[in-house]
Amino acid sequence: MFHIVLFQPEIPPNTGNSIRLAANTGCTLHLVKPLGFDLSDAQLRRAGMDYSEIADLRIHESWEDCLKALNGARLFALSTRGSTRHDKVSYREGDAFVFGPETKGLPQAMLDALPAEQRIRVPLVPGNRSLNLSNTVALVVYEAWRQLDFAGGG
Repeated sequence: MFHIVLFQPEIPPNTGNSIRLAANTGCTLHLVKPLGFDLSDAQLRRAGMDYSEIADLRIHESWEDCLKALNGARLFALSTRGSTRHDKVSYREGDAFVFGPETKGLPQAMLDALPAEQRIRVPLVPGNRSLNLSNTVALVVYEAWRQLDFAGGG
């Protein structure tokens, strides 16, 4: 399916929600350290419930380690600074969606490393800052999965 990458996530419930989403969509969830919480955090467990046991969850010490594990997957960086709307991309199985820390987003250098068409955004009303991280993950994953006719889903 797809890869969801949370680069240095800070808020446990967002990661917990993403664990649950990954388990229910067949995605692999990658967490890139440092994490802003302990993996045993009660809020993380509450949001992810028991899905962490069935989700494909991988933890990486660095962005470089994560890139190696992604093994050449096509990367899409999510950012309010992205130039391409998330629903204007033709996704394919194995694509990776990279999300930054909740308080600051992805570093500019990570965005600059990708072509403009792979720096994507979810549309917002002008003047608003951003959506919640786990909501954005869900929007993007479900749009990509919809394009594949929900392959593997029931």
